[in-house]
Parts: sequence; C-alpha cells; structure tokens
Amino acid sequence: MLKTKVKPKTASKTTSKEKAELIELYRQMLLIRRFEEQCNVAYRQAKIGGYLHLYIGQEAVAVGFISQLQKQDRVVGHYRDHGYVLALGSDPKAVMAELLGKETGLCKGKGGSMHLYDRDKNFLGGYGIIGGMIGIATGVAFKQRYMQEDGVTLCFFGDGSMNAGLLHECFNMAGLWDLPVIYIVENNKYAMGTALEHHSSETNLAKRASVYGFPSKQIDGMDVLSVRAEAREVIKHVREKREPYFVEAITYRFVGHGAADITDPGSYRTKEELEEWKERDPLESLKAILVGDGVISESELQTMDDEIKAIVKEAARFADESADPPPDALFEDVLA
Repeated sequence: MLKTKVKPKTASKTTSKEKAELIELYRQMLLIRRFEEQCNVAYRQAKIGGYLHLYIGQEAVAVGFISQLQKQDRVVGHYRDHGYVLALGSDPKAVMAELLGKETGLCKGKGGSMHLYDRDKNFLGGYGIIGGMIGIATGVAFKQRYMQEDGVTLCFFGDGSMNAGLLHECFNMAGLWDLPVIYIVENNKYAMGTALEHHSSETNLAKRASVYGFPSKQIDGMDVLSVRAEAREVIKHVREKREPYFVEAITYRFVGHGAADITDPGSYRTKEELEEWKERDPLESLKAILVGDGVISESELQTMDDEIKAIVKEAARFADESADPPPDALFEDVLA
C-alpha cells in the first residue's frame, strides 16, 4: 500500500494555459473543502437530517479524475458524494439546498446528502447501499457499449464495497462484455470503522481486482497532479480500447466516517495516524507548488479563498431561506 510521503510534482516550466489549469484544480478542491466545512456546521445546527458523510481529505481523487472527462461521459458515486457534483459544476446553492431538504435542491429535497443527482452535469447519483452504485455504473456502461457511444463511465466507491457480491458479478460481466467503465475504489483505509486489514484478506485491492480480465493499478490519491495524470491515461485507454479499468486510489478522510463520529477520529484509529496523513493534505501540497513556482501568490490564494467562502456562505443563505417541499410533493416523480 502507498504510505510514504510522495514529493509533489513541480509546476515549473508550464505554459499560461497549464498554470490556469493548476489554479482551477486548486480552486475546485478548495470549494469542496469549504463546502464540506459548512455542511459540518449546518449538521451541528440540526439543519441537515439523516446521515452526513464528508469528503474532506479525499478531494484530489474526485477533482483529478473529473477534470479529464468529456461531455459524453458519466459519473456514478457512493454516499460521500458532495465532492463529485461540485467538481462536475453543479450549483453549490442547489447542492446545499438538497442537503437541507429544500424544494430548490438538486432533487427537490428528496435525495439529501447521500442521494445527490444532477443529470445536466452527467452525475447519475450517489447511492447509500454499499456497492449498489457498481451495478448502476455497469448498466450505464453497458448502454454506452450497446448504443456504440464514445462515452466512458466513472464509478467511485469505498474499500468496504470490495466485499459486496454485486461487485464481483459486475466485474465479471464488465470484463466479459468489454464495458467502458472505470471502477475507482477510494481506499481511505477504513470501511466505516473497520481497518482494511480486518476486512480484506488481500489488502492490495488492485491485485484483488486483477483477475477479471482487465487492467488494474494502484495510485496515490493524495496528490491531485498524480491523480490527474493517471486519470488522463486510464480514461484514454478505456475510451480507445473499450474495456474496463480498475483503479485503487490510496487516500484518507480527515474526518470520521459519518455524522456519528465526524468530530472525533474515533476509537478505530489514532490521532497520530490522522496527523501523519494530514501532512499529505492534497490542498496544502498543491498550494506549495503553486506558490513555490510562482504560479500564484499567497495574497491571490487568500483572495480566492475569500471568494469561495462567500460562495459557500451564499449557498447556506439560499438553502436556509428556501421553502420546504409541500406535502403533496410526496406524490410527484413516483414510479410504480
């Protein structure tokens, strides 16, 4: 497993376009981070009902992969899904309103935190069932192959899903039928509170997935530049070869699994481990490159941060002031 601190790639000798792309990567990760921090506040204020699973620490995975997509591609994710829709360009106001269960939300307040959906941005859902998104994504990829479309499907899930029976059925079908799907396991070391070595006899998940007849690899999920480079090659491969690919992104969440332990590392991991991983914060690593190579100044980054905080504050205000869905909305959009 990737554990050692990897020296960040340099951004020197880049063109103006490339520098703009690096700044945008940072901006997207910062938006996710600040949005998630506000979600934590809203949850503590009892404004968000149900469960809440934050993406803090894992931003590089979503941003790195989604930055390489084209308009015909699709994304399916798990219940830690706020980062995906924000990276895809969903309106933060509509996302926050959905978390608060308001009628102005992405799903009219019916999906909540775990079940975001934005068809216009090609996000086909976050799913609360462990491994459930894998069947959906495999079906989407089958449609892309059947209709001879050029798109690929990204499927994000956690390491706990590696033990779901549906995953192995879908991997077998995807390998058998050469489906254009990229399975991305975000290995943050813990399935809820269970360490990887306590639920998987083989802790190299890329190795576990290598038996289904398609490529697999393990990557550093804490370095957005590394993720972006790997994503570019993997997506290109799947688009051209029209076959599946499995990626194990080694990452780490800086908060607890969900609302129950969101402010405490919990008894299943040590504070020392948490602090060690925070030294590899994807935001701080990219910030060091941007400033060190003169791509952007500290003051410009602070201005960006202030602007993003204002966006998130406005999203919170919009959600607070939006109306709850009317009672008769229970009978809308129901498929029987």
